[in-house]
Amino acid sequence: MLTADYDRLKLRRGDRVLDLGCGFGRHAFEAARRGAHVVALDAGRDEVQGVAATFAAMLEAGELRDPSLHTAAVQGDALHLPFPDGTFDRVICSEVLEHIPDDHAAMRELARVLRAGGTMAITVPRFGPELLNWALSDEYHNVPGGHIRIYRRSVLEGRLRSSGMRVTGHHYAHGLHSPYWWLKCLVGTTNEDHPLVKNYHRLLVWDIVKRPRTTRFMERVLSPLIGKSIVVYLVKPS
Repeated sequence: MLTADYDRLKLRRGDRVLDLGCGFGRHAFEAARRGAHVVALDAGRDEVQGVAATFAAMLEAGELRDPSLHTAAVQGDALHLPFPDGTFDRVICSEVLEHIPDDHAAMRELARVLRAGGTMAITVPRFGPELLNWALSDEYHNVPGGHIRIYRRSVLEGRLRSSGMRVTGHHYAHGLHSPYWWLKCLVGTTNEDHPLVKNYHRLLVWDIVKRPRTTRFMERVLSPLIGKSIVVYLVKPS
């Protein structure tokens, strides 16, 4: 389940891609499948080891058909990226900045390692749905490593511009997911056995695996209204 749109990112075969805060690798894997050279970076050792293992399994299974492609999983700090200036053609940073106290520094690092003319996709929780989550549950965000801020789009774009980037557009994603999180916040974010939560989770899994027309239509309708994430696209001026 991708949040960033690779066509709007202008991802091309052979591009050098950084997936910052890769988690367990959903964006990194898709970029590699599309023929990009990918570095997946995360602060968590378990995440990095898991992504490295999956890259190896994809190569063995023939999912990465081009043997010249380079993939790597790296443990690192978003405020001190271990790459020279202008290393990457594309940068993806999905659902990360809301966790980082010094988000300005992270944005500057992302801009630094992107080449002139390169593009970037930044995703964070959308203001309205996220505000409701915070109102419904302290447990949702008040945890170690949790969300420490809620971005308005104007604030997020302003900070990215001040880091040297130019905004080219935005959209909203995951309209079906906001009600799921509202339910979890109402019944307890760790209460996975509540019938409403369990049944809604089944719906989301069904949608991700089967992609039926009904839920795809609902996603298109709901995302502009209550999409859980906002995705901002940027280019680094030449």
